[in-house]
Amino acid sequence: MIKTVIIEDEKPASRKLERMLSHFPEIEVVAKIESVEEGVAWFSENEHPQLIFSDIVLGDGLSFDIFEKVPTKGFIIYTTAFDQYTLKAFKLNSIDYLLKPILEEDLSGAVEKFKSFIPFNNTAGSEDIKQLIRKEKSTLSRVLVKIGYNLKIVQTQEISCFFSENKIVYLQTEERVYPSDFTLDELEDILEEKKFFRVNRQFIINSDYIKNIHTSPYYKVDMEFQPSEEITVSRDRVKDFKEWLLG
Repeated sequence: MIKTVIIEDEKPASRKLERMLSHFPEIEVVAKIESVEEGVAWFSENEHPQLIFSDIVLGDGLSFDIFEKVPTKGFIIYTTAFDQYTLKAFKLNSIDYLLKPILEEDLSGAVEKFKSFIPFNNTAGSEDIKQLIRKEKSTLSRVLVKIGYNLKIVQTQEISCFFSENKIVYLQTEERVYPSDFTLDELEDILEEKKFFRVNRQFIINSDYIKNIHTSPYYKVDMEFQPSEEITVSRDRVKDFKEWLLG
């Protein structure tokens, strides 16, 4: 049996996930945890499970806090309504990332992915887990932005570019420019590589919105939706940029 723990502070969501997991006869839910405090206590006192399903935002903090205080050798599948935490999730033994509401086919795919990671002896050291996880990197599909007191979800496919200005990273859409909580280094790690490319220290562009490329005297890119700044490809990135365009 695959010992499994659910970390979720909303009882209806916890019950629903437990019901969905009951369709997998090989999975046994051994505990349901509702807070960071309860999680730290449970993982400090009990044998760690092989698999953990964890919401990210809990009533008393982020579930990341649990595993930063009590490192686990178990595999984690995060469940959440937002995916701005993707990068940090994949630094903490996460093998998959399910956006709510969770679909049966997505859950089934996550469980199958977990099974593919289980070593023959059903155990793995933390470094083994990290190596496995690096081979399965999820990409950012949407970004949560704040507009005054409101929140808006922006699909990455709607973003022509990300750019840095005065130590803040912004994203450009047809509608307007929005600030984000990411750094360009983080975005470079989690955006779809076939679509997005870091052309210089200031810009990451989306290939779908390239309008024109000037090759003389420098490589300069015009985007359909572009901030006022000129986008120039760094000299040391030109070769990679041309390969990316062909890729």
